[in-house]
Amino acid sequence: QVHLVESGGGLVQPGGSLRLSCEASERIFSIISMGWYRQAPGKQRELVATISNIGSTNYTARVKGRFTISRDNAKNTVYLQMTSLKPDDTGVYYCNKFPSTRRLWGQGTQVTVSS
Repeated sequence: QVHLVESGGGLVQPGGSLRLSCEASERIFSIISMGWYRQAPGKQRELVATISNIGSTNYTARVKGRFTISRDNAKNTVYLQMTSLKPDDTGVYYCNKFPSTRRLWGQGTQVTVSS
C-alpha cells in the first residue's frame, strides 16, 4: 500500500509563504484523489484541500485564494503552496488519500505562523 512522507514545514511570520510536499511510494498515487489536512493545537483535524487524479481542486473557505494544491504524477508527489499565512494556519499538516484512510496517516509536518 501507499506510504506518504510530508515535508516543507517550518516557522514563518504572518504574511509569509511555504510550500509543502507529500511524496508517495507507490504508482497507484496517480489514479487516486489526494488531500491535505491540518490539525491546530486543541482542535479537530480538518480537510484543507483536495485534488483529483486529473487535477480538479477544492478548498475549504478558510484557505481559498491563499493556498494552491497541485500534483506531479511522474514524481508521485502532491504539493501545497501556502501564501499570506496567518497565525490561525498554525498546525500539523498531513497528506492522505481523499477520502482519508486510517492506515495512511503519518507524522505530518509542523507549520508555525508567528511573529
